Amino acid sequence: MSDNFKKLTGKNPKDFEPVAYQLINIPDITLFAELVSKEDFLFDFVKQNVAARLAKVCNNSNYLNLLELLKYYSPSYEEFIVSTLAKYADEDLTDKILEIFEHGSEDEKIYCAKFFSYIQDPLAIDLLKQNAYSSNVYLCANCASTLKILGDEGAYIDALKMLESDDDFKVLAGVRFLTAYGSKDAIPYILKAVKTSSFAENIAGEIPYLCDLASLYEMNRTDCLYILNLIINGLGEILGLSVVFDFQLYEFFEMIIKSDIDSEAAVILLNAIDKFDTLTENDEYLFDETKETKQEVLDVKKLLGSINNENLLELSDKELNENSLFVYTALDFTNDFDKVRMLLSSSNQTLVLRALEVLKKLGSLSEEDKIAAYKSVSNENIKNVIMAI
Repeated sequence: MSDNFKKLTGKNPKDFEPVAYQLINIPDITLFAELVSKEDFLFDFVKQNVAARLAKVCNNSNYLNLLELLKYYSPSYEEFIVSTLAKYADEDLTDKILEIFEHGSEDEKIYCAKFFSYIQDPLAIDLLKQNAYSSNVYLCANCASTLKILGDEGAYIDALKMLESDDDFKVLAGVRFLTAYGSKDAIPYILKAVKTSSFAENIAGEIPYLCDLASLYEMNRTDCLYILNLIINGLGEILGLSVVFDFQLYEFFEMIIKSDIDSEAAVILLNAIDKFDTLTENDEYLFDETKETKQEVLDVKKLLGSINNENLLELSDKELNENSLFVYTALDFTNDFDKVRMLLSSSNQTLVLRALEVLKKLGSLSEEDKIAAYKSVSNENIKNVIMAI
């Protein structure tokens, strides 16, 4: 950690003012790169202070130096950089940004996409579309939101078509675009896509950024609980624990607990209890999290710990049917051999295999069960697995 880094992030104006002046007016790219590389270790208020200090130094004689900072992307400093460039923008600067957008690095393109949300030049539309489905979530988000501001619906329609693809990566890219684009009309299409995708947890983790869980609950309770279940599955593995805050999970679980708990809610709560027990019993999940996130996870665990599990188990068995969106999760908690055996004749071959595995785990698997399962499936790979169980 350099001395200038310490000064710029410190509290003493006599230290940070000359360093901020130097960073913008030289510009000191090395120091800015250090800021970006260490931003995960800084409190949000410190980064906000740094951004304000740098913005204060910018004026109409040095703002072009900010173009050198575009080589290092940071969501913490994006707003001050882009808004400053937009403040002094003219035709020449817009042309320079267009050139960087076309030929620059991925980091530079993220800033450029944001710039055109301020300077709404239709010349940027083609470049925005070209980068709209990037695997870089920041670039995708900035392109999508800017296209929405520019009123371009073509990319929105293209993204909806992507949801019908057999390529799960393409489906996920389409979902991320639609989430950033911000049109809630896309929700029914995304909900349809999530139910058939192998990236279901990834997609579920995008949906609350487009429509919060409380609103989704009002629209369609079952679909909302299904999305919540996928989010629970993904916590700590696919989804960062900070989404506990982002999605207001404590408040949502509290609402479910206070309402009339049916079989769907019972499955959700059982899954949540199990997940939050896992998250808090293993240091690897919480080790790198902030103090606030750790406390929120512990608070959710405490809330869930107030529920009567036995009642939940009895209710959750009602979801042991092939038409339930919650059947796979319900299988994780059941002890009802007979209901599990009924699934061996399901038309869903993956479900047949899962039911067979559950019977084995419960110590109740018979040769007759294996024969029944074998007769229910046509997929040779699944047949081979059944024979091996």
